[in-house]
Amino acid sequence: MKNCHSAITRVSGNAQKRIILIGQPNTGKSTVFNRLTGLNAHVGNWHGITVDLLQGEINLDDELVEIVDLPGIYDLRGFSEDETVVQKFFADFAFDLVLVVVNASQIERQLNLILELRALGLPCIVLLNMADEAKRYGIDINHHLLAEKLAIPVFSVSAKYDKGFQPLLREVKREIHREKDSFQVPEIKAYLENNLKAGEKEQILADTVKLPSEGIKTLTDTLDNILLHPIFGLPIFFASMLGIFFLIWYLGLPSQDVMDFITTAIADKVIFPLVSPLPDIIQSFIINGVWLGFATVASFVPLIVIFFFVMAGVEDSGYLSRSAYLMDSFMAKMGLDGRAFVMQMMGFGCNVPALMGTRIIRDSRMRALSMLIIPFALCSARLAVFVFIISAIFPPHIAPLVLFSLYVLSFMASFAVAWVFSQSQEFQSKEPFIIELPPYRVPTVKQVLLRGWGEVREFLRRATNFIIIGCVAVWFLTSFPTNTTGLDTWGGQLGQFLAPIMQPIGIDPYLTLSLIFGFIAKEIVIGSFVTIYAMNTSALATYFGATISIPSALSFCVFCLLYTPCLTTVATLKAESKSWKLTIFSLLFSFAYAWLMAFIFYRGALLIIDN
Repeated sequence: MKNCHSAITRVSGNAQKRIILIGQPNTGKSTVFNRLTGLNAHVGNWHGITVDLLQGEINLDDELVEIVDLPGIYDLRGFSEDETVVQKFFADFAFDLVLVVVNASQIERQLNLILELRALGLPCIVLLNMADEAKRYGIDINHHLLAEKLAIPVFSVSAKYDKGFQPLLREVKREIHREKDSFQVPEIKAYLENNLKAGEKEQILADTVKLPSEGIKTLTDTLDNILLHPIFGLPIFFASMLGIFFLIWYLGLPSQDVMDFITTAIADKVIFPLVSPLPDIIQSFIINGVWLGFATVASFVPLIVIFFFVMAGVEDSGYLSRSAYLMDSFMAKMGLDGRAFVMQMMGFGCNVPALMGTRIIRDSRMRALSMLIIPFALCSARLAVFVFIISAIFPPHIAPLVLFSLYVLSFMASFAVAWVFSQSQEFQSKEPFIIELPPYRVPTVKQVLLRGWGEVREFLRRATNFIIIGCVAVWFLTSFPTNTTGLDTWGGQLGQFLAPIMQPIGIDPYLTLSLIFGFIAKEIVIGSFVTIYAMNTSALATYFGATISIPSALSFCVFCLLYTPCLTTVATLKAESKSWKLTIFSLLFSFAYAWLMAFIFYRGALLIIDN
């Protein structure tokens, strides 16, 4: 039945009570969500909603109540993609209570959203988050009087330090059980245009909030004078990102070696003895197919864990927003914004979490363009291949320059593609880049672990099945027909079938076969070398140095850098974009782009050497 006093529709019979979490960007909404749900959260796919929403459960008096974290928005009446998502959720899905998260230190800019929700007649509770931070900045909020003026319960909390949540939860319990019906809001814009009171915000602020003198300089102001300096800001940013990259590199790769040692020991001590009584073909399937797939996933875990934990800390500190701000003017020339550049940098660790990180880019066109170029980032898996090839073929004094040039090419190739496609209407963003710069904060260990583990778990859920299936496919291609090896297997025949395409860029059928395996996971490329050539790595390096020319090696590296990304990246691209069209286009375009660039480098190198 329609409520004649507001825009809401009451919905009877909702099986599970639902709380929605709403607020502007950088209010600490995600931290509040993690504090309320702990580890009982997952990414949910909602029918008709273009982005995944984080959802979890909380136990209130032995009743499990669902909590949904909506995108950060500035205005319920807006036209941005985030605001459209929230409007559609309000219209299509029933809920019982709204928790409005407000950054207490920026209350003068965030009161509008509270007034809009109140005007709709929805049951709300206001959380003045970061209340301790606001106090340090000299902002005094009389939350009792504010609650009286708004006629809405108001609580001062600190999600970071877990303060103020007990009285909040008591009020949530009362509110969630007070109404038997749930609500939907199908006519937000039309209703709010006629029901907001002019001047009310200013009067409430004047009565309840005391702001500090404008002359007071905070630590954030001091740091921003340095970190956002028009001349020194970008060098400091690049140095910071380089430091993060080296941290992930020097901690992550040794950890991968430890994980490889563990999986090898398990295989030697447990797997091999267990499967030894079985027929040879079954042993091969279990060891080289299923177990290899599991071991490949395990090798990813240390790097992914470190990556997400470090990035959670950087994001919580407030610097990631400033990194996006610093790079925005440069990236705007290529149809992107600063956030896309940050994700491109993170692709050097692994393309998968970088693609997942594009969730912070809500504009669908800009997000699609960002996802299209991220796979060109030189990830650590490709790096291992390049180090092996370059060290085997190029002279020692040139090898580091060759490796560095591949990093430069990674950036140049990405930016060139972004610039070309940004000229198309399909990839042109309609939204200006708006970002709230939060105060600098020291991240807490607990929140970093909670946020990092949530992302790690999501990665493992997506990656495990695909990599295991992929490794089984590699085993199948290299094992049949039985009693054959190398190019006589079905995989080898496939390499020869593709020879007319690959020979013009100097890549022979053996190397082509390794690239086919590289589609499963780039880590498999080096392992496939050993299987295809039937040599250990030392002998193989010597053989490569004697048989593969510098132009062919350069072409192979360029092609490997830019061609079709690994299966896990493809799966993540599909899951994040929710578009088969973009996924298939990315596969075909990256292959064609890699072939063209490899052809240019190969033919160019031949001309230089011949002259």
